[in-house]
Amino acid sequence: FSLSNCSVDVDTRNKQTGCNLPCCLCFCSGSGEDSLDRLLPPAGAPRRKSATSLSKTEPPLLRTGTRTIYTAGRPPWYDEHGAQSKEAFVIGLCGGSASGKTTVANKIIEALDVPWVVLLSMDSFYKVLSPEEQALAASNDYNFDHPGAFDFELLVATLRKLKQGKSVKIPVYDFTLHGRQKDWKNVYGASVIIFEGIMSFADKELLQLLDMKIFVDADSDIRLVRRLRRDITERGRDIEGVIKQYNKFVKPAFEQYIEPTMRLADIVVPRGGGNMVAIDLIVQHVHSQLEERELSVRALLASAQQNQPLPQTLSVLESTPQVKGLHTIIRNKETSRDEFIFYSKRLMRLLIEHALTFLPSQTCVVQTPQGQQYEGRSYNGKGITGVSVLRAGETMEPALRAVCKDVRIGKILIQTNLDSGEPELHYLRLPKDISEDHVILMDSTVSTGAAAMMAVRVLLDHEVQEDRIALVSLLMAELGVHSVAYAFPKVKIITTAVDKSLDDFLHVIPGIGDFGDRYFGTDGIDSLSDDDQDQPSY
Repeated sequence: FSLSNCSVDVDTRNKQTGCNLPCCLCFCSGSGEDSLDRLLPPAGAPRRKSATSLSKTEPPLLRTGTRTIYTAGRPPWYDEHGAQSKEAFVIGLCGGSASGKTTVANKIIEALDVPWVVLLSMDSFYKVLSPEEQALAASNDYNFDHPGAFDFELLVATLRKLKQGKSVKIPVYDFTLHGRQKDWKNVYGASVIIFEGIMSFADKELLQLLDMKIFVDADSDIRLVRRLRRDITERGRDIEGVIKQYNKFVKPAFEQYIEPTMRLADIVVPRGGGNMVAIDLIVQHVHSQLEERELSVRALLASAQQNQPLPQTLSVLESTPQVKGLHTIIRNKETSRDEFIFYSKRLMRLLIEHALTFLPSQTCVVQTPQGQQYEGRSYNGKGITGVSVLRAGETMEPALRAVCKDVRIGKILIQTNLDSGEPELHYLRLPKDISEDHVILMDSTVSTGAAAMMAVRVLLDHEVQEDRIALVSLLMAELGVHSVAYAFPKVKIITTAVDKSLDDFLHVIPGIGDFGDRYFGTDGIDSLSDDDQDQPSY
């Protein structure tokens, strides 16, 4: 989907929330701090059918005054070992200036009808100009249509990381000032990447990253008319300057550098975005490729044999009479919601305090009011970030804030696809420079570990060091412990209790019930549709 589907201005959204998602898949807005229970519809609202993929007639969006969330999430992009197992499918679109590449790209995105598509433009990777080159550009005497005008080194590195599922920063080029803006855009997560530009086929390393190469062909007169309209209305140029630049640089560059690369294309699309026959063929091929890359992570985890002893990276809060008593209250199905919330918060506070003991520390000597020295300990790290797995993990944030001053908070929404049974990533907001912090990843319960693995994988993709991640949960099943520890052996796993087994519905046994429903009071609400409920992310 294009930017027009976003309910907020993208640049404003990025600055205010630090959202890392693809621009064409924005689903957060300015505040981003409201609890997810505000997304629930009012009692008595009509039921809707479950939506598990993008709909051409009705965009799969859940809109509120503060957030726009896509109901079609990103399925797993890693295997049961936590390793990257499938790369994004990259489509390269090449063609002359104003040939209709962006239009074709948007048509493909619309027809693909799949979540998590990134549209990457080569225009973002123009080189930074020197003062002399800036002067030439201002007088329309700088050649922007030459391969030397592009930063191929940055482009190749960025596209390679994005294809591997990593978080990347994309420069924002200002065509009116002929330079890069100060703030770059964060982009993360894609099943399909559509990369378009006039020199998309001009670099050998770049070509190797493209799974499908498409050349968009259009008549030269049509391209000139489009360029005149675009440069005058969108980029503030005058007609004489546009024609001068076209005759001096654009037309010769097309004949010398761009048109010869047509032979490298897998498909040539004449007439651009109006050629729906060609676009339908492209979409069919991409769908077949995506089907071959589908994974079933949860099924592999649930069927795994977990007969080994619990891992050394696991730390269980000491089962004192107080902790045992708190578990007795919150596990009791007869406990009222008020009591469930009160005693859950007490247990969360103990759990977070326990988790902080695993942060790195160093010797620190201070002076007491009596003028004496005291040798103690202090935190030995740059920062601490808490990341909650919405909805239930958000309930642990107050306990973290109460004991960790000025802690930064990020949020991840992972829900289960009712058709495939797999976890899917729907929403993501992480603080900037999280890669330098120790991260406390919070979720209320963990059963198979599939959702926890996805959350850890997201953090690793944002370059958080594995040994700086602590998964903190009130209750875990042995299967979930083994799954996370096997995939990520350096992640610290911290909980108040580990239950032995799961039932046929992958619920922890004896368990605690659906923590989110019991905490937020949403259990038994018949008016909720399947895709609006807080589906457990086991």
